[in-house]
Amino acid sequence: FQVVNPEDVFWKCGLGYPHTSHCLGSGEIMISTLGDPAGNGKGGFILLDAETFEVKGTWEKGDEVPPMGYDFWYQPRHNVLISTEWGIPKVLGYGFDPNDLGKGRYGRRLNVWDWSTHRYIQAIDVGEDSAPLEIRFLHNPSASEGFVGCTISSAIHRFYKTKCGNWAAEKVIQVPSKKVEGWLLPEMPGFITDILISLDDRFLYLSNWIHGDVRQYDISDTRRPRLVGQVRLRPEFRWVFQGIFGIGGTLSVLQVFVGGSIVKGGPVRVCEDEELQSQPEPFVIQGKKVAGGPQMLQLSLDGKRLYVSTSLYSAWDRQFYPELIREGAVMLQLDVDTEQGGLAVNPKFLVDFGKEPGGPCLAHEMRY
Repeated sequence: FQVVNPEDVFWKCGLGYPHTSHCLGSGEIMISTLGDPAGNGKGGFILLDAETFEVKGTWEKGDEVPPMGYDFWYQPRHNVLISTEWGIPKVLGYGFDPNDLGKGRYGRRLNVWDWSTHRYIQAIDVGEDSAPLEIRFLHNPSASEGFVGCTISSAIHRFYKTKCGNWAAEKVIQVPSKKVEGWLLPEMPGFITDILISLDDRFLYLSNWIHGDVRQYDISDTRRPRLVGQVRLRPEFRWVFQGIFGIGGTLSVLQVFVGGSIVKGGPVRVCEDEELQSQPEPFVIQGKKVAGGPQMLQLSLDGKRLYVSTSLYSAWDRQFYPELIREGAVMLQLDVDTEQGGLAVNPKFLVDFGKEPGGPCLAHEMRY
């Protein structure tokens, strides 16, 4: 067990708020950051020695860096690394304030880096305050495309290499906002907080942390993803998947999402909804009412089991789901239909982090 000293990160890198880690072929560990030690936005990368965890310095070279950072993914065969932006750390730490919108405090760019020279070379604008978070290249090592999930705009963009050799992005999925009363804004976005691509590059999964649902898309045609799965619960409490389009291309009337902010009996009233005909029932499994919404995702290597946690970030957990702080997060398992598409909650699987010996815990990332 080894710990990286934050003072080393400060003095050797001038960075703070580390987020995503990847192991490099060089034998080093690379970690993206959201900002500098003072909480200002700054997109940079920490390099660690994989054996000793010694802080070696920053990966990036040159004076130009993005104004914010978050996640990243790289594709050496195309000599590229692409990073994302959430927001300014000292703003994020106080929760989500609508007054921060339109002031450059939330991210809007995919930032492109030259993999071999470590230099920042291009910015791709995906919309003001879109807050692009999780980014994934296809697993095919020769692929020159992938997807990124934008939280506040609740959109998925496909990014790709153009014939000219630079990079571009196009929106391919839009989760409709819901018109509501009793929430921070009159329209509630889905808040896509995680995306994941199956190892065979056939399916993309996303979680809507605020709405409360997990979705599965067939991405055989990467420019036209097709919605094929969403968790549903029949009123007789048999966990099943019902076809997304159903008879006549309409959604099923009875939906129960995996938590979320629009469940019946809560403070939010949905006034207008393009997708649902009624608000979902609260999500209960093994007698426990699940607090929070579906957040981080992890897929088994065979693609048949999708694991879901429910905590995003303590300041935001406290704001949107105060009961999550009191009761703790959970980890759930969804069974995946890898033939036709479809998702179903496994009612026998529940990890309840509200029962930890030291008190309730907020579970976030999962890794095999």
